[in-house]
Parts: sequence; C-alpha cells; structure tokens
Amino acid sequence: MDAGQSRRILAAVALATFMTYLDNNIVNVALPTIERQLQLSVAGLEWVVSAYVLVFAGLLLVGGRLADAFGRRRLFLTGLTIFTAASLASGLAGNVDLLIASRAVQGFGAALVTPTTLAIISASFTDTRGRNAAVGAWQAVGALALALGPVLGGVISQHLSWGWIFLLNVPIGVGTLALGARAIPESREATARRLDLPGLATSALALFALTYALIEGPHLGWTAPIIVTSFAAAVLAGVAFVRVEARTANPMVALTLFRNRVFAGGSVALMMWAFGLFGIYFFTSLYLQEVLGFSPTKAGLAFVPMALLMVVGAIASERVARTIGAHRSVGGAMVLMAAGIASVGLLGKSAGFAELMPSFAAIGVGGGLTTPLTATVLGEMPAEQAGVASGIFNASREVAGLLGITVIGAILTARESALLRQGHPAATAFLSGYQIGLAVAAILVAAGGLAAWTALRHTHQREATPGVAPVQPQPGEVASLPAFEVVADGAGQPSA
Repeated sequence: MDAGQSRRILAAVALATFMTYLDNNIVNVALPTIERQLQLSVAGLEWVVSAYVLVFAGLLLVGGRLADAFGRRRLFLTGLTIFTAASLASGLAGNVDLLIASRAVQGFGAALVTPTTLAIISASFTDTRGRNAAVGAWQAVGALALALGPVLGGVISQHLSWGWIFLLNVPIGVGTLALGARAIPESREATARRLDLPGLATSALALFALTYALIEGPHLGWTAPIIVTSFAAAVLAGVAFVRVEARTANPMVALTLFRNRVFAGGSVALMMWAFGLFGIYFFTSLYLQEVLGFSPTKAGLAFVPMALLMVVGAIASERVARTIGAHRSVGGAMVLMAAGIASVGLLGKSAGFAELMPSFAAIGVGGGLTTPLTATVLGEMPAEQAGVASGIFNASREVAGLLGITVIGAILTARESALLRQGHPAATAFLSGYQIGLAVAAILVAAGGLAAWTALRHTHQREATPGVAPVQPQPGEVASLPAFEVVADGAGQPSA
C-alpha cells in the first residue's frame, strides 16, 4: 500500500469519526431553539439527545462483530450511508416524533461505523509506528469533535436554522462515502465463524438497559421502578452474556482475554479516562455559563484550546512513548490530566478566559498523550477480532462517559440541594457541588494512570496472537494484519 492510499484511508476514517463523535454533543447547545420551534415537552427534548446515545451505545459490540464477519469496509460504507440519510431526515424533521426516530437511526448508523474505524486502521497500517500514529490521529479527531460540537451548535442555532446542525453531515457524509469506497480495501476475519446470535442479543440488551438507566436515572429517580428494572435487566443480561460466551464454540468475545494484564488493566484505565474527561466536560460547560457568565458561544470556544492541545499531544504521543516507555508516558499523562481537572475546582466564581487556560491545557495535553494506551489495548486482541475489539473499546468509553456524567451529577446535585436548603446563593451552591465532583473525577483519573502504568510495564512489541492465520484475501481485498503492541518498557528501539 502506497503512502497516498494510506493517507486517503486515514482521511476517510477520520471524517467518519468526526461526524459520529460530533453528533454526540453538537445538539446540546441548540436544544432551547429546537424546544421553541417544535414546541417540545421536557421529555421530548431529552429524547432528542437520548435516542442517539441509547442506540449508539447499545449496538457498538454488535456492529463490531458484524464488521469482522461481513467485512469492515462493507459495514463502514453501510453504516455511513444510514447515518448520512438519517442526518438528512433529522435536519428536515418537522415534528418531534420524526426527529427522535431519525436520531435513533443516526445512532444505528454510528454503531456500525464507529467499530470499523479502528479495525480498518489495524488492518491497513502494517507497521507499529504507522499504526500508532494513525490511532493518534483518530483520537485527535475525536477530541476535536468534542470541542467543536458546542461551538458549531451555538453558532448554527444562533445564526441559522437548527436543522443545519444535522444537514451539515450530509455533504461531509457523501464525500466520505466516495473517498472510502475508493480508498479502503476490504478486510474480515481469517476463518468464517458462525454468528453468536445469543451473544449478540445478550450484549445488546445489557448495554441498552445500562445506558437507559444511566441516561434516565437522574431525571426519573434512581429508585423509580423502570430504573431499578433496567439495572436488573442489565445485570441479568450481562450474566447471561458471560455464560453464553463461556459455553459457545464460537464466542463473540473470548473471556480469557480479560485475564490478560495489558487488556484488562488498559481497559480499566481507558474507562477512567472517559469518566474524567466526559464527566467534567458536561458540567464545566454549565460552570462556564451559570457561574462565570459566559455566553454559549464563548463557553464553547473555551474548550477549543484544550482540544487543539489534545491533538498535539496525540500526534506527539507515539514518539514520547518510544522515548520513555508507554507505561511512563501514559501513566504520567493521566496524572497530568487529573491535576488539570482538580485545578479547575480552585478557580472559583471570578475566573476569566485566561485563568482557565492552564488547567484546560493540562487536561488537553494529558488526554492526548494517553493515545498509546488505545493502541496497546487493541494490540492485545486477535487481528481477526479487530471489529469486536473496537466495539469493546468504544462501548466501554461510552458507558464510562455516561457514568462520569451520572456520578458527578449526583454528587453535584446532592451538595447543591443541601446548600440551597441552607439559604446559600444558587451560584455558590452549584460551585461547591461542582468542586467536589471535580475532586472525585481527578482521583479516579489518577487511579487510571496507576492502572495504565501497571498494565503497560514489561510489554514488548510482538504479534498479538501466535498461531492466528492471516486473512486469505479475496480478489481485490487486502488481508487483515496481525495487531502489534507499542513498546511500553524500553527507552530505545523495539525488541524483536
């Protein structure tokens, strides 16, 4: 594969990642405008956001397994087509029912696309350094989408029709489809296996139920019958999934993988990363507006330097990991990120734009430098299960992000309510709860850094699974290539 094709593959994957990640948060700033124009109830407004997240998170593992079985390029193009068409329907929706339904279909398309992105990178970039750089670009694009979502949402809802929030995806989606169809070669699992239908069903049910409970629990109450039932269903479906995977001849996920120190510890660290970043991101937007008095657009712009520094950190991460070892670079990066999160809580009521930037810079650089963790965790999966590996990674991150919002929100709300009952001003009550939530997030992210340091010690570059045969390509296809770990232990060259 020449350098030009590699760049085109990465561009297609990056554009698709940007679109699907952007839709996770671009709509938030525009919700008041949508509420007024469509005359939505509070419940209807919540489901404009929740319908996308629920379907997206619930079907990520399913999408990853289907990609491995039927072809990652095929699933990428299919999911992108569905996502783009649903974006058009969302932008033109004239009533709440059509908008919510279109958002759910968007989530379905995203659940097919997202697991294929990392799997395509794993199959297309053969050398360790090139693949790690591609993963860095993938993570940087996701960070950029996270930051630009509120900015674009605010500008579009203020100066254009809210429908353009979704219509923006249409030309990007069409262009990405054309680019992906030309550039991305097909890859799939080496030996065709029967679909583990019970595993697919139980994993989807567990993720659906857990995601629903985390989304609706803060609004309906954690003891509401539907929330208790959802948590119970998630636990029962999760247990059933483990039993199914332990007994079937062709499991969707080999349970022995979770005995692997790098995969298990790295996955924990990734979840802590998402918990801290997504949890504080949501409530920091409220802090900027409700306590510091920023406009929605100014609040969105405050996150842009953080995102840009995360891009820089992600690009530099592979070189830093090779120089000092990934266990040191990733562990130290998460501690830096934790320090940045904690320091935001020291700013108080009178902080300005400039005072925010050192803390935001620490979060951005630290978040970007954790990129080798993603490459290493994926490298622990057999190459033929790259789609499932990506599905596990993205589902874990999505659920951990929701959990971060839920836990920090519960802490904030409890503290805020207690102070309001004592007669404290609303801004003071919110700030106190927010500061405690930040401290909890910082402690958990720092613990994730310790998990990453422990998991990545003494790992060396090697083929992930000896004995796994490469994919035998069909005419016009490229074989799926073995995954590799990044160098995590030495300060010099990879070991043979």
